[in-house]
Amino acid sequence: MLPNVLQRSASDHIPVLAEEVRELLAVRRGETVVDATFGAGGHSSLLVSDLEGEGKLIAIDRDPSARAYFDRFKAGTRAQARFLRGEFSLVLNQLAANDVQADAILLDLGVSSMQLDRPERGFSYAADAPLDMRMDTAAELSARDLVNEADERELGLIFRRYGEERYARQIARAIVRRRGERPFERTTDLADTIKQAIPTPARFGDGHPAKRVFQSLRIAVNDELGALEAALPAAVRMLRPGGRIAVISFHSLEDRIVKQYFREQARGCTCPPEFPICNCGKEPVLRDLTRKPVRPGQKEIEANPRASSAKLRAGVKVSA
Repeated sequence: MLPNVLQRSASDHIPVLAEEVRELLAVRRGETVVDATFGAGGHSSLLVSDLEGEGKLIAIDRDPSARAYFDRFKAGTRAQARFLRGEFSLVLNQLAANDVQADAILLDLGVSSMQLDRPERGFSYAADAPLDMRMDTAAELSARDLVNEADERELGLIFRRYGEERYARQIARAIVRRRGERPFERTTDLADTIKQAIPTPARFGDGHPAKRVFQSLRIAVNDELGALEAALPAAVRMLRPGGRIAVISFHSLEDRIVKQYFREQARGCTCPPEFPICNCGKEPVLRDLTRKPVRPGQKEIEANPRASSAKLRAGVKVSA
């Protein structure tokens, strides 16, 4: 018998920009597909149907709870399916080093619904839970460690860089002052401290006052931007010529990393314009399929509010 949370999340999970991902990855019968952020398997369920039972799907996820979703997913498909647990940049680099090739690769970034929907994981400011936020529950660093041990300057930088928090310095100062009395243990305790640290008018602005700080802590705890920067080159190395890559981001910093990487890989010659002939020999590796990011429509946002900040970019490999 599956846990209640698994039964609920698997049936209610709505993959973001699902049809757009399916169209851009254009999976064909017999191909090899990599879902580098398997989660509850929403995107994989759509992509594997296009393999028509004759291809292979490699599922990657660092969260140990994803394995139960994968086992149920595998039982319902005729295609070959394999689950690899680990942080996606590490797994993709290992696969690339072993010359594993793929025809389509998907990275759906950020926190998954199955993590948000389990209050005990500590990702949400809306429920009282241990202050955790680890995507891999075996990882050493938790949000509790960061909040209680990082100095005021480091906390302020995290909140400003990863959360674009206007009151980063005030919030960091309030956290350090409060933890001097007793350490932070619970999400609601931290959320209340953040709320009290910002000016009263700002408490009634766009969303919950703790939204940006919680986001920034999650990104820092899981090194999400570092993982993305390491994953993109490995994923492109794995692609066969003609292979497609799609990335869904939910944060402006993530989207910037993807946009810049795709742009660099789509460039050819980098010689100065005054050179009469090319000396660098650089050829484009990718062709950008989405010069502007694909955004969800109003109907999708109404059905799934978590999709509102999603941006999808895709490319196709044009050379080795």
